[in-house]
Amino acid sequence: MGAIERSGFRFVPEFSVIGQNGAIHVYNRDEFIEEIKFQFAGKFPEMDQIEDLVDKYCELHNI
Repeated sequence: MGAIERSGFRFVPEFSVIGQNGAIHVYNRDEFIEEIKFQFAGKFPEMDQIEDLVDKYCELHNI
């Protein structure tokens, strides 16, 4: 899974199959802003789940 870019922000997903959890690291240009944590089931998170989290973050922060 690659990074998602929106209006100068970059969202970089990382996950642990063993822990069944992950995080999306949010950057504005090259500056780290925050981490969005999430959980998932299965061998890897669904791209739709990650895109939904990014969409909600963008909506909440008017991006």
